[in-house]
Amino acid sequence: MSAAGTFARFAGLGLEVDAYALERLEKPVTRGFTRVTTVVRLAGGGEEGLGEDVTWYAEHHDREQAAGAILPLAGSWTLESFSEALNMPDPHRRWAYESAALDLALRQAGASLAEIVGREPQPVAFVVSPGLGDPPTARTVHRWLELDPTVRFKLDPGSAWTDELIAELAATHAVVTADYKGYYTDQDPPPDADLYRRVAEGFPEAYLEDPALTDETELVLEAHKERVTWDAPIHSVADVGQLAFAPRVLNSKPSRFGRLSELLAFYDHCEQHGIELYGGGMFELGPGRGQIQYLASLFHPEGPNDVAPGAYNDPEPHPGLPGSPLAPAPAAAGFRWGFPDA
Repeated sequence: MSAAGTFARFAGLGLEVDAYALERLEKPVTRGFTRVTTVVRLAGGGEEGLGEDVTWYAEHHDREQAAGAILPLAGSWTLESFSEALNMPDPHRRWAYESAALDLALRQAGASLAEIVGREPQPVAFVVSPGLGDPPTARTVHRWLELDPTVRFKLDPGSAWTDELIAELAATHAVVTADYKGYYTDQDPPPDADLYRRVAEGFPEAYLEDPALTDETELVLEAHKERVTWDAPIHSVADVGQLAFAPRVLNSKPSRFGRLSELLAFYDHCEQHGIELYGGGMFELGPGRGQIQYLASLFHPEGPNDVAPGAYNDPEPHPGLPGSPLAPAPAAAGFRWGFPDA
């Protein structure tokens, strides 16, 4: 089957792979946990392509390191044939290899992502998504605003959010997205119509992301449907059509799609149907952070992109960080943003 849409511009790009290596990254981040990711380094033709596996669980990365570079990736490919040869049901892991292959193929061709897409990189607006502690307080939000009054936030309401906390946060006029996290079975809270109502009414202009729709929560959100957006259930264009109602805006996390072809088809679909986008991150520690910023710069630069520079994910706020929007920083060739060409 021939490639279609934007992916057709990439499908036939040649790709020479000689070998690959894996690099484990680890760093304490906000919300009180240590993030582990794996950088995939594809080598071929005197160039190197980079991707980042952002699977959540450290055990996954430990197993990858223990197994080593055992996949039969060496050879001559196109981006399309390389993708078809990958036997990787986990989308986060697949995206690491697909993004590394994209980077390598572009570098071997001496072309940039923006050049092939045919779009000029734009400054990237971003938000910050800190945890508020246990019990939750507005301290971290106030600290960030002391450092930079223009910072905007994506926050995760929980069952411990009181009316007083909502009012204090709302008074900052800095909360632009509230993520209910209704698709995470191990997350707090379970569907809570009262919390959904208090958050929707307390932040009357914020996006309301990933609500778990029950008879009670759907009734509460009926008046706010224009602000409801989705993230976790979106892995393909088909998923958009299966939402409870047609969305006005969606959150795009590239690693959820796994395949470059699926991600680009999603961008095409949203543009054709007038669906606005903003981007999300997965606490990337390496090249993956720059790559999602690069995609945001091409496809949704003005949205409340949860793609702040990695230092915003440090356990405590600190001064001296670049503000929003980020100036365009694409490499001359490849799929890299803010990384040297060498």
